[in-house]
Amino acid sequence: MPKFIIKGGKKLKGEIKVNGAKNSALKIIAASLLSQEEIIIKKAPQIEEVNRLLELCESLGSVVKRDGETIKIKTEKIKTTDLNPDLVKKIRVSVLLLGAVLLREGRVHMPHPGGCAIGQRPIDLFVDGLQKLGAKVSEDENGYTFVADKLVGATFFFPIISVTATEFLMMTATLAKGRTVLKNAACEPEIPALAEYLNRCGAKISGAGTNTIVIDGVDKLSADIFEVMPDRVEAGSFAILGALCGDPIRVTNCQPEHLEALLAMFDRMEVPYEVGPDWLEVRAGKNLRSVNLVTHEYPGFITDLQQPFVVLLTQAKGVSLVHETIFEGRLFYTDKLAQMGAQIIMCDPHRVIVNGKTALVGRHLDSPDLRAGFALVLAGLIAQGQTVIDNIYQIDRGYEKIEERLKNLGADIERVE
Repeated sequence: MPKFIIKGGKKLKGEIKVNGAKNSALKIIAASLLSQEEIIIKKAPQIEEVNRLLELCESLGSVVKRDGETIKIKTEKIKTTDLNPDLVKKIRVSVLLLGAVLLREGRVHMPHPGGCAIGQRPIDLFVDGLQKLGAKVSEDENGYTFVADKLVGATFFFPIISVTATEFLMMTATLAKGRTVLKNAACEPEIPALAEYLNRCGAKISGAGTNTIVIDGVDKLSADIFEVMPDRVEAGSFAILGALCGDPIRVTNCQPEHLEALLAMFDRMEVPYEVGPDWLEVRAGKNLRSVNLVTHEYPGFITDLQQPFVVLLTQAKGVSLVHETIFEGRLFYTDKLAQMGAQIIMCDPHRVIVNGKTALVGRHLDSPDLRAGFALVLAGLIAQGQTVIDNIYQIDRGYEKIEERLKNLGADIERVE
């Protein structure tokens, strides 16, 4: 299994381009099954999670053609209503395909999904949403089976704000009969981008990007061209890299307005940065100040940037409290930072105290999940000595050729097979 070997302690300098958003690309791939026509997806990231979802679509009957960042998908017929268990266990977003298959075939079976091990991530909202739209569901040790002659619009209130569940029900409701109203919906930028595409294809969606989304079902959807937006998590991750060791680092092809929560933290920590229309330039701060952090749904501080931000807090003078409100257990990776010399106290599954500034030392570590894995890469880049990171498949799921892009900044990082 491949691993990263990092020799840290170097200042990094130059430009790094942000790729297409993973969380946008995955949703538009799922949306492609709502139509029998061919969709063209541009600026798609070439990452493992996208590759696995495309494989899953192919197993269902989709014809997929890929040329670099451009993907073409056409699904004239669904050849099976059973999602491949070997692929489903690798990616949790396989749940996104349930609605389209159910709408087209009246039945779909899905094994229990996989993905990152970051606490309890049940698919209750997806199940409850489909039941609200009229589906019947049964569960056994092999997974879930959904059956419905047709889906009918309904009002659904999300007891917990969920980005993926919001997008899933919004997509599914486009072909349900009648009106669907989604309340307490997520507002992340990827949601109105998806809605705008679906509306161009004949859907009737209003309110996407607000907490109430209204969908009037239509009989059929066409397909069109979709350009994936820049990945705001990747942009934020690279901005934090700049704050750690940039001399400076310019992050290009990004949308700074999507990172206002992070930039507000930079202001409080006294991180030096400049903002352009589609770029950020960030330099390592000499006297970083500690801050308290609470993750929150958009436009609050995104949970996917919490892990790299904690690495930054280890280099800030003072005591910081980090409160992870989205996923319990998503702070367990901090014990690996503690092995590198960080002074971190786990209060409970949702909170840690970070006491800085502390020098980090290279260690042999294992990547626990996608975002924590990249946080360990950041830690290795500023640590003294050599850091070895195993299980980097988790990192490859979300960051395309990350070692090559970091090398271009001057990092000493190697992928060893």
